[in-house]
Amino acid sequence: MAHITAMLHTHNDALRLGRCLETLYACDEVVIVDHGSCDQTLRIAREYAAKVVSAQRAAHPNASPAEHVASSATDWIFCLDPRESLTEALAASLFEWKSDSLAPPSAAVSFFLREETANGWIAHPTPQTRLVPAAWSRWNGSLPASDSTAPTLQGEILRFTLP
Repeated sequence: MAHITAMLHTHNDALRLGRCLETLYACDEVVIVDHGSCDQTLRIAREYAAKVVSAQRAAHPNASPAEHVASSATDWIFCLDPRESLTEALAASLFEWKSDSLAPPSAAVSFFLREETANGWIAHPTPQTRLVPAAWSRWNGSLPASDSTAPTLQGEILRFTLP
């Protein structure tokens, strides 16, 4: 069975983090890469048994985001923003994918994203690559670079943008 580590980059995200962490039950572990939070972000992360890594301590100029979970025994890294949550359908798809995973180690997996706006929810038409092998080397900031050949799992990532 594939081992998935969720990785989130945080900075003063206490108001959003709990909702995100509540939906990550399909992941085997959670790593919070914190960028100097001074609110309750770290306390909330620890309440959910997340491993907390200080970005200042762990990062070096040429580090890829995956290096934050390098000490982990993970096969896959699932990248999220603290403003995001998984639908139940997506969590179920992840469980099924983990148990039946026949994906080659170099393949990535994408997901559809819906975003909350002042005018209601909008669906992004292009799936976003968010689940990548631990050895993934193509990054766009804290998220994996898009892979147009990646299969898409059922369910959605929800991004909450309103206060």
